[in-house]
Amino acid sequence: MDRPTVICHMLMSLDGKIDGSFFYAPETAPALCKYGEVRKLYDCKAVIYGTTTMAEGYADGFVSELPETKSTFPREDYLGDSDVKNYIVSLDGVGVLQWHGKYLEKKGRPKAHIIEVLTEKVPDSYLSYLRGFDISYIFAGKETIDCALLLRKLKALFCIDRVMLAGGGVTNQAFAAAGLIDELSIVLAPTADGDSGCASLFETGGFSPAVPTAYSLKAVEKIENDTLWLRYTAK
Repeated sequence: MDRPTVICHMLMSLDGKIDGSFFYAPETAPALCKYGEVRKLYDCKAVIYGTTTMAEGYADGFVSELPETKSTFPREDYLGDSDVKNYIVSLDGVGVLQWHGKYLEKKGRPKAHIIEVLTEKVPDSYLSYLRGFDISYIFAGKETIDCALLLRKLKALFCIDRVMLAGGGVTNQAFAAAGLIDELSIVLAPTADGDSGCASLFETGGFSPAVPTAYSLKAVEKIENDTLWLRYTAK
């Protein structure tokens, strides 16, 4: 293929949620452990996250107003120097995320170089901001992110053969609707909280079409305390 293999790996509650209070229930603990184990098992060198997921768990929130720049930058991909071959791929179409450097280091996970995925709508001030940190960025669309183009660039520019797609629901649906998820891995916690305000595994968010996507069950594994690991392949 001219793109990496895409594995969508998520921890989910019985009512289909991927965030919320169920995470903190003691019965969810074995599922959290299994989720981390499986994440390492897949050994993906890049993980893709949507803007909201990045802002809440990885970036330093949202950037404040940036100073204007007199520089004009071409809408061309920029590859910062990196001493690692692990990557965090951040979908950030118009450039709103705040950073403190070009690497992210999260406990229990390898140091990763940031790749910002932008559209041509991003302002020059944000490109100047990213270059100030030597953060890599690639363009994948004029007004909205083209997931297929993004994947092709990850392979061509960074030699990435396998990526993990890890949410949120809108990002997952964008890849699913485009037929770009090769394997779906769900660690199912035996808990539910019924919170309709929390994100589901797949959500259109008004951005992606509500296209039904079919999967074939590949394997089911029962973990301690009623947790399940479900694996599907795309039909």
